[in-house]
Amino acid sequence: MPTDVDHQIARAGELLDRTRERYASVSRRAAQRRNAEVLRRVGRIVVADTAIVIAAIVAGLLLPTGIGMFGALAVFILLMLATVFFAIFPLGAAINVEQLAQTPLKALPLTTERWLESQRPALPAPVRTLVDSIGVKLETLAPQLATLDDASPAAGEVRKLLGEQLPELVKGYGRVPEPLRRVERNGLTPDQQLAQGLQVIDDEIGQMSAQLAQGDLDLLATRGRYLQIKYQGEELGGGA
Repeated sequence: MPTDVDHQIARAGELLDRTRERYASVSRRAAQRRNAEVLRRVGRIVVADTAIVIAAIVAGLLLPTGIGMFGALAVFILLMLATVFFAIFPLGAAINVEQLAQTPLKALPLTTERWLESQRPALPAPVRTLVDSIGVKLETLAPQLATLDDASPAAGEVRKLLGEQLPELVKGYGRVPEPLRRVERNGLTPDQQLAQGLQVIDDEIGQMSAQLAQGDLDLLATRGRYLQIKYQGEELGGGA
């Protein structure tokens, strides 16, 4: 007959399995993001370099003496410049917080994910796993919002979390001077407050997704833990 110890070991094993699955999913997403980034940049370089080469060939055919040595040197320099430019230039226009508030509900999860990803370099390394986890959940949430009425109370709660409170938390952390981010205030450092806030948001998005999957829109519309996130965001901002 199983003892209490056996039950505790079984529960610990289940928790460990869920944790492994979560971090495996996050790691896959991080690898997919890096691969997609590389492919997009390589694609831009190929298109630009191909256009330069075609233009040089056309010029060589049209000019009586061809493009000559200096023309060939110019083409080589242009190829180098285009390669460097498209390798380091941002892939798209930066998303600002004001855009999130105006984004259609269906596009809000992926737009929020892009915005959060753009904030990643300014965030402490320990919370970047949480950023990845939130990104995974946002990708799952996006298709679920396709049939949700933008004017419904449930949609309002989704928009409040993704378009207001998540950005407020991250922006509040960004306003804290770098030397103070690891200084304890009210029992927690700003780094720890950020990690706690992102964990709450990560959990909230997961719960929202589960409620949408179950069709429980009434429960989604009356969720009551957002004040905790808002308070944490204000505390971070107040530490600046």
